[in-house]
Amino acid sequence: MSEGVQKPSGVRAQPVRANLTKRYIDSLVATPTRAFHWDFALKGFGLLRLPSGVKTFVFDYRNADGRKRRFTIGRFGALTAEEARAQARLLAARVTKGEDPVAAVHARRIAPTVSELLDDYVAKHLMVENAPKTRSSALAAIKLHIRPFLGALKAASVTRQDVIKLRRRMEATPRQANLTLAVLSKAFSLAEEWKIRPERSNPCRHVKRYDENERERVLSADELARLGRAIAEAETIGLPWRENEGAKAKHRPKEENRRTRVNSRAMAAIKLLLFTGARRAEILELRWEQVDFDRRVIALPSRKGGKRRDHPVSSMALAILADLPRVAGSPWVFPAPLDATASLSPSVVSNAWQALRMRAKIADVRLHDLRHTAGTFVSQTGANAFLVRDFLRHKTLAMTNRYANKDDDPIREVSEVVGRRLAAGLNGGAEIVALKKGF
Repeated sequence: MSEGVQKPSGVRAQPVRANLTKRYIDSLVATPTRAFHWDFALKGFGLLRLPSGVKTFVFDYRNADGRKRRFTIGRFGALTAEEARAQARLLAARVTKGEDPVAAVHARRIAPTVSELLDDYVAKHLMVENAPKTRSSALAAIKLHIRPFLGALKAASVTRQDVIKLRRRMEATPRQANLTLAVLSKAFSLAEEWKIRPERSNPCRHVKRYDENERERVLSADELARLGRAIAEAETIGLPWRENEGAKAKHRPKEENRRTRVNSRAMAAIKLLLFTGARRAEILELRWEQVDFDRRVIALPSRKGGKRRDHPVSSMALAILADLPRVAGSPWVFPAPLDATASLSPSVVSNAWQALRMRAKIADVRLHDLRHTAGTFVSQTGANAFLVRDFLRHKTLAMTNRYANKDDDPIREVSEVVGRRLAAGLNGGAEIVALKKGF
């Protein structure tokens, strides 16, 4: 069915009442005037005959406000008289219930497409609520997968089967598929809030995600000790060069000159990542105004991409910060070497970590695995799930958040215990009372 607004074409003939059967309609011949032929039996059901010979079934009615409406059912030929009559009966039933079929068609026409919904999702949610890394991955999923496959569809008409088809197209990349579904699901949840779709109609609900090979690497006691030795070495005499085995001996520098000191602020950032369990961007974008030595807190996002608020940390973490010199005119705890108005580049920290992990012989350990290690140490203290969540600032257990003890003291105690264990591990198991520069 589709709505049509009929416009005069020449002189209009007087309406005719008839029994709209195939025989009757076939008998109608083209004339210079357009004419309406209304059915005897079904009120509002009619046929419009144009001078061109085109014959179109229509249905006239008045909506709840008393306004006259005309719904174009379809052309004779594409529809038989009985098919058109059946559709007219359905329209009449809808009108009796107070519906306005023409208004419904108009609403569908102006309803936003998935692409338009995504535009609002990006502008009103993604760019406001999410962290830069999340934005980047979500924008890529939208551009590469969602828009090409679903973008032209009306947001209100997307079904679970549409989503399942998209999922199947991405079965070769399960992690990317799950990310894409997460982005799409959030967009449709917002569509419900914005009244584009009915409540609880998210088509991503109950669509199974692919299994992923989760990789959460945690440092063992021996690996932690090796990392500690590598850190101490990097901060004092420097790390040995990784020489080209094919280089001629006469071209090699003296052995004592074959070491390189690693960027000291990058080293401090890496240690702070371990002792706080924070994410890299959260530490590199830390400002001095967000560090309170008296209260023993630093401001960290309450959740990924969220606003910062005070978070208790261990004395070991504070000792690392206390050892850092401040650069005049720079707000950053970790300013860039050549431009103190900017924060330290993530690539500088990544390069330092690459050198450290090779020296410590933990080449498969990612920088983010320091967070996993810290979180594991928290759980090993016997801390409950609430404290683990609050230490790592996860969104998990959000529904039980109101029942959790939000006092700083339990988290501070956990931070202190974990800090001492990590410091001891970096020193090969020796108990540490206070962290000193270079360990």
